[in-house]
Amino acid sequence: MSDTDISQVTEQLAKTTVEGATELSFAGQGLKLNNEEDAKDIVKTITDFKDMRSLKLEGNTLGVDAAKAISKALEKHPEFQRAKWSDMFTGRLKTEIPQALRFLSNGIMLANARLVELDLSDNAFGPTGIDGVVELLKNECCYKLKELRLNNNGLGVTGGKILAKTLLECYKLSSAAGSPLALKVFISGRGRLENEGSTTLAAAFKAMGSLEEVQMPQNGIYHPGITALANAFKENKNLRILNLNDNTFTEVGAKAMAQALPQLQNLEVLNFGDCLLRTGGAEVIAEAIREGHSKLREVNLSFNEIRKVGAISIAESMENKDCLEKLDLDGNQLGEEGIELVQGVLESMEKLDFLGSLSDDEGDPDEDEEDEEEEDDEENKDASKSENEEENESDDDAVDYSTSRMNGTPVSPRQPEKLVTAAEFLESPSASKLLNMGSQRAEALATELQDELQEVATGVKAIMKVCAVVGLSDEKVQQAASQCADVMFSKLFSLKEENLAAQVSNALLIQLGLLKSEDKEKPVCHPTGPLLVLAHIIKQEYFPKLARDILQVFLSRPNKSLDSCTKAKHVLLQSLYQF
Repeated sequence: MSDTDISQVTEQLAKTTVEGATELSFAGQGLKLNNEEDAKDIVKTITDFKDMRSLKLEGNTLGVDAAKAISKALEKHPEFQRAKWSDMFTGRLKTEIPQALRFLSNGIMLANARLVELDLSDNAFGPTGIDGVVELLKNECCYKLKELRLNNNGLGVTGGKILAKTLLECYKLSSAAGSPLALKVFISGRGRLENEGSTTLAAAFKAMGSLEEVQMPQNGIYHPGITALANAFKENKNLRILNLNDNTFTEVGAKAMAQALPQLQNLEVLNFGDCLLRTGGAEVIAEAIREGHSKLREVNLSFNEIRKVGAISIAESMENKDCLEKLDLDGNQLGEEGIELVQGVLESMEKLDFLGSLSDDEGDPDEDEEDEEEEDDEENKDASKSENEEENESDDDAVDYSTSRMNGTPVSPRQPEKLVTAAEFLESPSASKLLNMGSQRAEALATELQDELQEVATGVKAIMKVCAVVGLSDEKVQQAASQCADVMFSKLFSLKEENLAAQVSNALLIQLGLLKSEDKEKPVCHPTGPLLVLAHIIKQEYFPKLARDILQVFLSRPNKSLDSCTKAKHVLLQSLYQF
């Protein structure tokens, strides 16, 4: 190792943090540790650290020899509990990773430590990588393991089977020792587990019966695997977070899950988005959660080809959900009438404020057009049945999506979204499009809207259009919209206009429906987003005190136009009252 490399490592080690006096973190330092010499300073730091309960190595890259050296330091820490080792094998050969993991595992086992958390996420080591921790997971060091995070590892069916077998063996051994394995958190998204892998893992979940959080999105799981998982979840009555996004239920899988849901009364987050539930699946899920489930905070059933009947059933099932913060039904097939009906149901419950954006709704399909297509192609008549026909099929006649493959790989229900341009976003605004504009979204929108931003009224209207895609619990979307609004409001307040503060506040009040426009300008349809973004905007230095005062006066008055978004209004008022 050259003197330059050593100085770089020393400089990075200076950034090492000690969190809470029990966590040692080398996270995000970009260290390339190929051998024992490269790792000697880290080894010394670990060895000398007193009471090291947690070690973060994420964002670095470890070779086999470096891992061997670090394992010797781990031997000195029987108190060690949390191995936060995500993203630490970038650029390494897949054959290196299991060896490195075995060395690190040996260090833990020789220390006789008792792990409660093992995080190996974002290490794309595939089925061979899991072999590196098999002995550790079966060892008494993991009898008290509570959190297992294996997100984005690409385990595949083989890796899933190995993991399931190992967890079952650990459960049997730990039970015999009087301390049964009781995982609380299991995360394995983007793992290519498919039906076989998820079915074998379901057996382990069923045996433990202790899970509180399960996140398995985008795993190519079809209704046989979903059914196995649903049966396992019945035994895990303390489940709080359940995320199976971007798998393929169909109505068959939805029915199986609906049988499990009544047993899961502690659920707080239910994410079955992009799971091809369709209308029939949505209706059985709605019926399953209609009674009880009083702790539900978030329900995501977006992009499921659900029509208005199914969406209304879901909305009606929210009646007794006093903890509800977000209901996502975007990307379905409600149509304008369906959207109004869903909004009406939620408004009658005083829960309209919790409904996410519906800007990506696909509209109510034209059934006459579908019939014409069927007549034109008799050979594919069965494959092109209308949604209503498919919903009425028996389980025996349902399509087996587990056989839909291309070159041996399950076909994903949706394609990855491409980078969205400012023009595409403005043509049909949505939260997902805003996020998919990338990090330069604010500059792109300001450029696209440069003509509108030359005048206060058109500028404010354009900004409110961007903000309208924000929902009450969409933190990422809210941050993105706030970033865009910052740039555009800065340009507005740089205009050489008389009474600029009054003009801007007047335009804002019109857009929020608090003032009538002389030009009969209509207010924004969904003021929740604008209110939430304004709570950020009014705190900025460029925003005049006069404009804040005017907003506070009008928002403090009772006004029916904001009755549907009282929570967002309250957030803005709280920000205004700080001045």
